[in-house]
Formats: sequence, structure tokens, C-alpha cells
Amino acid sequence: MLVVETIGRIRQEHFVKGKPIKQIARDLKQSRNTERKVLRSQETSFAYEREVQPRPKLGRWMDTSSARCWKRTGASPRANG
Repeated sequence: MLVVETIGRIRQEHFVKGKPIKQIARDLKQSRNTERKVLRSQETSFAYEREVQPRPKLGRWMDTSSARCWKRTGASPRANG
């Protein structure tokens, strides 16, 4: 994840100091594609958020295992928060 300081440094190195993308990538240990993405966009932060987990580990067993757990402990699913 890129923070605002890193994005600012990438832009300063390229636009003010005139460094090529390849040199900036080496100095900051980022990929050249990341450097290009920062320089071409006007974004101040980049974060990836997955909308849906494609295949949950428990899958179809989640409902039955949760129900057993709640029955055994006597608590509701959202009792503690």
C-alpha cells in the first residue's frame, strides 16, 4: 500500500529532480508499473479492497459449525461485539 509521503516523493523525484522512472523504482524499491500508476493519476492514496472472498475456507460448513458452537456456549452470534 502506498502512503501519501511515498506518492509525494515519487512525484518530486520525477517532476522536480527529473529522475527517470526506472531509477526512482530502484531507489524506492517499488515496481516501475507502480511508479507509472502514481505519475499518471491524480490520486493521493492507493488501496486495494476485495469486495467478496472468492472461496471461503469453511464454505458451506460455516452455518452448521457456527450453530453448533452457539448452541454449545449458549451465546448469540453477536453477543460480544
